Amino acid sequence: MSKNHFAIIMAGGIGSRFWPSSTPDFPKQFQDMTGEGISLLQGTFVRLENLIPSSNIFIVTQSRYKKIILDQLGDKLSPDQVICEPYRRNTAPCILMASLKIKKLNPDAKIVICPSDHIIIDEKLFKEDMELALEHANEKNLITFGIQPDFPATGFGYVAVDKDQKDSQIKKVTEFTEKPDKAIAQRYIDDQNYFWNSGIFVWSATAVLKGFKTHAHLLFDLFHKGFDLLNTPSEEAFIAQNYPLAENISVDYALMEKSEHIFLIPARFDWDDLGSWKSIYDRQPKDAMKNAVVSAKLYSETAARNLVKTDSNKKVVISGLEDFIIVDTEEVLMICPMNKNQDVKDISADAQKKFNQRED
Repeated sequence: MSKNHFAIIMAGGIGSRFWPSSTPDFPKQFQDMTGEGISLLQGTFVRLENLIPSSNIFIVTQSRYKKIILDQLGDKLSPDQVICEPYRRNTAPCILMASLKIKKLNPDAKIVICPSDHIIIDEKLFKEDMELALEHANEKNLITFGIQPDFPATGFGYVAVDKDQKDSQIKKVTEFTEKPDKAIAQRYIDDQNYFWNSGIFVWSATAVLKGFKTHAHLLFDLFHKGFDLLNTPSEEAFIAQNYPLAENISVDYALMEKSEHIFLIPARFDWDDLGSWKSIYDRQPKDAMKNAVVSAKLYSETAARNLVKTDSNKKVVISGLEDFIIVDTEEVLMICPMNKNQDVKDISADAQKKFNQRED
């Protein structure tokens, strides 16, 4: 385990596709979404601890979540390892800020970037794949992990690689593509040189900062001017003053789609980005009628292919129900057809607007 290896965990999202369990005050990354006894963030941190010293793992989040993070991981990290965004500005600004902080701590740093809310079961393969990426991370390469697509998904971005490098462990990226329609997604699968974009990256601090300076120089200049203040008592005031001025832009748009030094490693580890309630249903064990249960105690009668999630050990009885999502929290009960699981974000917004109108 090298002192030059670092990690940045991105934990600032609000998880609106998992309403009503996930709320702006307590989003999904801080919850046990699968009934395994630990939050998604805790699982991500433990997975990275097998590869990187815990003192070198930083978490980027909104200021409002710092206390939650320290409550869940306070025995593993110091408050200085939680980097707080005063405003949400997507992934490019937070990755740039964290990379500058790490560069100042260790000019030779190599960094793994991970979302906080992915499920990866095979931690041995994950570790081996990350070690391969760290080995290839130099002063130029920006490495992303691709997931071999097994169906024409329309909810993921795609990454194309050089067709001539079919048997290479690390492949030159030729194109980033936004979420396609089903016909185009099927064409990508048929072409056999497209991967799902996992959102997991590995690079040296030197390479990523050089990339930002070249392709997002206004953002780079905004934060780099405070380089001497980072990791000092003056850092917080600098971030508070300058972060609101940052462009709201993803690292894909700001950097990855523009650089000529992007490489992809096909992930051998299992991967699930938990993008919807359906993804929770798909990965959970099922009973004889293909019902999936998280935390609840279920009695079902002529009910099939449902997802039931409640607070711990709550008794749920369903009869004559098929292909539904049932999520019960202290404040909200949601019952929604499984085929509308991609609409939960909109349903949440409309429902909360309605409830607030009634409260007024």
